[in-house]
This record gives sequence, C-alpha cells and structure tokens, in this order.
Amino acid sequence: LASCLLDLGRHDEALVLEREVYARDVAISGASHQDAILSGLNLSSSLNTLGLSDEATLLLRDQLLPVARQSLGPDHNLTLGLGENLVAALANNPDHTRDDLL
Repeated sequence: LASCLLDLGRHDEALVLEREVYARDVAISGASHQDAILSGLNLSSSLNTLGLSDEATLLLRDQLLPVARQSLGPDHNLTLGLGENLVAALANNPDHTRDDLL
C-alpha cells in the first residue's frame, strides 16, 4: 500500500504508513526479526526517495545495520540491501564523508 501511495505522489501518507509498519513489526516480533528488518529497509528506501537522507542514515547506521549483521549475518540479502541504502543516503548528502560509513 505504501508503494502505491508513493507512486501516486502521496508521500506523506506513505511515510506515515511505513513508519507504523516498522514500529509494529519491532513491537510484535523484535528489532532482530526478519520482518522488522525488511520493513525498516522499506522505510529507509522511502526516506531516501523523499530526500530525508539524514534520517535514513541514522536509522540505517545506528539501528538497522547493526541488528541485521548480528541476527542475519553480513552476507544476507537484507543486510546487503541496508548497506546499499546507507550508501545512497550518504551519497545524497554532500556533508557526509567516508568515515560516516563506519
């Protein structure tokens, strides 16, 4: 549904929905559950798409990536996708440096 809202240009509604889904998944299953990590990946993608790269960076670097590496492993598709989103978020903000990746 959030993807459809994004496609329709209803960005604010889509972002609210994705935030709710992520929060619900974390509350129900825990932050390290694959469903929560997937909904976090979707949220971070939308944040990047909407130009909210600072928020995406914080979510990815400080929350999602550490949990995904620990619970899924560094080579899991979701972990790799989170890394790609972090690179995109950092690339969208000229103030970030290579050190922000670490």
